[in-house]
Amino acid sequence: MEKTDIIITATFDFPPENIEKIVKTSKDLIEGALDEVGCQAYSWTLDPYVPGRIWVMERWESEQSLKDHFDSNWYKDMSANLHTLGILGGDAFKYKVTKTEPVYDTTGVPRADFFSEE
Repeated sequence: MEKTDIIITATFDFPPENIEKIVKTSKDLIEGALDEVGCQAYSWTLDPYVPGRIWVMERWESEQSLKDHFDSNWYKDMSANLHTLGILGGDAFKYKVTKTEPVYDTTGVPRADFFSEE
């Protein structure tokens, strides 16, 4: 399994009437971040239950790669773009991952415990 050190999850809320423009104007900025060294994933999803909400999921290979991203124009331009388009609020959290393994064991059973430690 690919090593993942940092995961970010976030939600951003906008006036629902602005959501199409936000997605359109952010596409190139997301693609730029995806090309950064250490970016393993960067994805946006529209919340089907909360109009105007975007869910963000990012994976970074290290604290350094995330720091470099925060110093990049991709990040700074995204922040400016979101504020220009009327961001109403949101939250963002980062998680440092110390262990990963599949959800399903070798028999196909979903496991909540970290079964490879057995």
